[in-house]
Amino acid sequence: MKEKDIELYEKLNAQLEGLYEEISILSKKSPNDAVNKFKLKFINQVLTDVSSILAEKYRPFKDFQSFSEDDLPTNADVTFMLSQYINCMEKLRADNIRCDYESWYWVVSGQITSIQTAPPKKIKEK
Repeated sequence: MKEKDIELYEKLNAQLEGLYEEISILSKKSPNDAVNKFKLKFINQVLTDVSSILAEKYRPFKDFQSFSEDDLPTNADVTFMLSQYINCMEKLRADNIRCDYESWYWVVSGQITSIQTAPPKKIKEK
């Protein structure tokens, strides 16, 4: 990753987690209800942007690009897919951070930067 990618990663990860929280609340109440087109437009945009940063190596499903607006997905379907993307974003982050003196930092071009981050979630450092 490059330093500019870290800023983009953090923005997209926040958006992805926000969408997941919102849709998972809807999914608990009405899992089989369809997501409306307004929300789906933004979900698809975030998934497209996240896919670009994940690239082929980290994408959860190679043949999934976005949800169809013609065949609206259910809240449960969207929650499932968002959780897969969240896990893959965390794997990407875990592979690009290192611990240095009890603090975690992003790594760019093999070098630890001064950009701090949280420890990896459930994923072991390689």
